[in-house]
Amino acid sequence: MTKTHVTPAGGNIFADLDVPDAENEKLRLVLLASIREWFESSGMTQIEAAESMGVKQPVLNDAINGRYQKFTIDRLVRLLASVGRRVNVTITNDRAA
Repeated sequence: MTKTHVTPAGGNIFADLDVPDAENEKLRLVLLASIREWFESSGMTQIEAAESMGVKQPVLNDAINGRYQKFTIDRLVRLLASVGRRVNVTITNDRAA
């Protein structure tokens, strides 16, 4: 019999899978989603958008396609800042259940 698990909306699939540094992994995906959202709303080609970020097109393609392992949080924040996106961090005392 197979066991099925569903991560609730807003949950952390990485934590559910016991991935080390689960919060960092989730944050990288959130930042990548913001880059993808920016790109899709920009109306630019990948080459144009990459130039505006100061990177080559394959780097932007990796970001758009969610290849989170290729990026540090710092680099993602810098990419977003390069196109006028501001990243805010909220820290809470809540512990994951």
